[in-house]
Amino acid sequence: MPGQPECSNILLVKCEWDEHKSAANKAKHGFSFEDAERFDWDTAITDPDVRKDYGEDREIAIGCLDRSICVLVYTKRGGIVRIISLRKANKRERKHYEEAA
Repeated sequence: MPGQPECSNILLVKCEWDEHKSAANKAKHGFSFEDAERFDWDTAITDPDVRKDYGEDREIAIGCLDRSICVLVYTKRGGIVRIISLRKANKRERKHYEEAA
């Protein structure tokens, strides 16, 4: 289908999250953090999240989740990805992702 990203999910990443934040994220963005288990890390571009000081290093990944381009904000804790936010990419983020591909 034209305009749809081709996605495959090969790289396995162990994720964890707070269930209350996951439910709030689903209500706000339509994705639970459990959905992040299908995020395709092989297609992702990742940048440090430097928007403000969070007291920990955070990353922003833009990549495929099913047939959508999504933004996944996370931190790494002992080799485990701790999910902070998951949502569909906005127009600017989709453009950045498509230009990097």
